[in-house]
Amino acid sequence: MTAHHTQIADDLILITLKPPIDGFDNFISAWLYRGDVTFLVDVGPASTAPGLLQGLADMGVAHLDYILLTHIHLDHAGAIGEVAAKFSQTPIICHPAGIPHLVEPARLWEGTRKVLGATAEAYGPITAVKAGRLLDATRFQSNGILPLITPGHASHHLSFKTKNYLFAGEAAGVYYATRPDSFYLRPATPPRFYFDTAVDSLNKLIDARPDRICYAHYGMADDGINKLKKARRQLFNWKATIKDEVNKLTPKNAAERCKIRLLQEDPLLAEFQHLKESMQNREEYFLNNSIKGFIGYLTAD
Repeated sequence: MTAHHTQIADDLILITLKPPIDGFDNFISAWLYRGDVTFLVDVGPASTAPGLLQGLADMGVAHLDYILLTHIHLDHAGAIGEVAAKFSQTPIICHPAGIPHLVEPARLWEGTRKVLGATAEAYGPITAVKAGRLLDATRFQSNGILPLITPGHASHHLSFKTKNYLFAGEAAGVYYATRPDSFYLRPATPPRFYFDTAVDSLNKLIDARPDRICYAHYGMADDGINKLKKARRQLFNWKATIKDEVNKLTPKNAAERCKIRLLQEDPLLAEFQHLKESMQNREEYFLNNSIKGFIGYLTAD
């Protein structure tokens, strides 16, 4: 699969990765930073590895100081085996809980296939990485890169802060600029989801006071602190709406009712109507998944 790159700033390039799935254009990305150090944030799925590596070659990237993984889901880390082989001297920074799954990825692959089915097959299987290449992010200190433990989206999720940018992975949700001055923002809260953990992660990102947020899905946004506060407020609004539907005497189809209400009432989802149909179909799938995370949390007792 091909990749294309967009120069966002003098030191920052957005690399768009397109797996063979309808509606997944302008959705999965890697970020290339070229400043006092050169690093890559996330590597996308295995099926897009050839395009990513070709894109890096086309940009003249022969050396990476670091590869930073926000988390090990296959749309973020699935190509790590191929990228690690190409950049054989580059340390890979990830959450310590993710390291065993990258060294022996069979369970990660099979678990993903079970949950995502055809989507996982389109992503492709992940290739193992030698343990010596993987560095525990909690012990990583170098060159103005600050790892932040942000387990709102997944228990092994990290964000990375530099002087100018926050690479937020999915801790701050899924973002897409639809029109000038308009954007779509959806929580990324799949099962198993813990509300307080997600809010704590956003608070940590707000405390980092970022100017610009680089989302894994998808693109860069200015006014970073305000965007994070909107994402935090959205979580509380979703909790109230979904709790209201779950507590009704007709629990059947609660998830569908939640989706309908959220699309009608959440101002940060209003731009859904301006997404093209294939992207709407993709987002409906992930909306359902995020709502299931909330329902699981609210009904856990």
